[in-house]
Amino acid sequence: MHVVIIGAGLMGTTTAWYLRKHGVEVTVIDRAGAAAMETSFANAGMLTPSMADPWNAPGTLSRLLKWVGREDAPMLLRPRALPALLGWGLRFLVNSREPAFRANTLKNVVIANYSMHQLKSLRHELGLEYDQTLGGTLRACRDQASVDHAATLAEFLSEHGVTYQVLDRQGVVRTEPALRTVADNIVGGVHYPEDESGDAHLFTRGVSQAAEAAGVCFRFGTEVTGFKRSRRRITAVVVGAEEMPADAVVIAAGSFTPLLARMLGLRVPIRPVKGYSITLPRGDWADGPGIPVADDHLHAAVTPLGHRVRVAGTAEFTGYDDTVTPARIQNLLGLLELIYPEYAASIDRTDIRPWCGFRPVSADGVPILGSTPIANLFLNSGQGHLGWTMSPGSGKAVADLVVGTTPEIPIEDYALARF
Repeated sequence: MHVVIIGAGLMGTTTAWYLRKHGVEVTVIDRAGAAAMETSFANAGMLTPSMADPWNAPGTLSRLLKWVGREDAPMLLRPRALPALLGWGLRFLVNSREPAFRANTLKNVVIANYSMHQLKSLRHELGLEYDQTLGGTLRACRDQASVDHAATLAEFLSEHGVTYQVLDRQGVVRTEPALRTVADNIVGGVHYPEDESGDAHLFTRGVSQAAEAAGVCFRFGTEVTGFKRSRRRITAVVVGAEEMPADAVVIAAGSFTPLLARMLGLRVPIRPVKGYSITLPRGDWADGPGIPVADDHLHAAVTPLGHRVRVAGTAEFTGYDDTVTPARIQNLLGLLELIYPEYAASIDRTDIRPWCGFRPVSADGVPILGSTPIANLFLNSGQGHLGWTMSPGSGKAVADLVVGTTPEIPIEDYALARF
């Protein structure tokens, strides 16, 4: 059996690894020059079942309307993106109703917890090092209403395996002593001790190297231009003048998955939502943070990654425009100044590495995994802000399905057929 995977980010690479463990011949195609060079390159670095709630929470419409055109908005809708968002956006808003939101959050936490289990096994099996920290994550809140909201969500998630502790101001500082200089600005927070963090790019490169050593073929700098079909099956993936025979195909191309699926006449309700990050040298910041700190107001986080610090977040509906907007980078610098002002004042701003990438967000905030109306085509996309968290679990579930093994999670909850 020969499986062609399109995409060498977190999803494609983990899927390839698990397929190879099943004894399958695997070829991974990616237009970039190496693994994890797009969405998986410089994300927030957090592995967070605690953030399983989709972005389309109740009240999303009013917040989006309030933030239209505001460069400092945590979720920015650019008017030029509206035409491509209309049908998808209606579904997005329908799923912001409380019953749907809670059901979708539960689906996310199931796969997130499963994925964390797979991650730990994979880390041990391959001896992976990716600047990981295992001390959890901390959500810091500046007002009591935010603490109460975070605690309510945490209580719901705890019914499904997420552990947490609600903290007062002193508890926040005990959990992350680097926050002591801004303690007066913090009312409380929530600590999630079983969350983790790490560099998704380093992780993906490590898995890709192990997969290649095990016999997976990676074709970088290669762009898919079409497919050959016979009845309800794909017979080959077309890359330029070459036709690559395939017994099965997995599209794991992030926010570009719908564009590839469209070549096959399929509508996949995923849209790109741009996120930003800046990466800075940690320097001699000896008493810097030990765990990621998420700011509940700005929807962004500061994550320690070995000798580096990453600030990441915000959401921008702007289509496939990959322009790094200075105002959005300034928002992240502003967060750093609020949380760690002494460090922010000491950095050499010429050392800042800005980046943006597209989160593949589905219309209901839940991944799209598994079978399609085309018999031998499978999807692994739509994880949105939880891509790093969900990647090993998504990869394993899809690989199991491809070879005819029953996945260990209810894969039908994530199927394209729900739309």
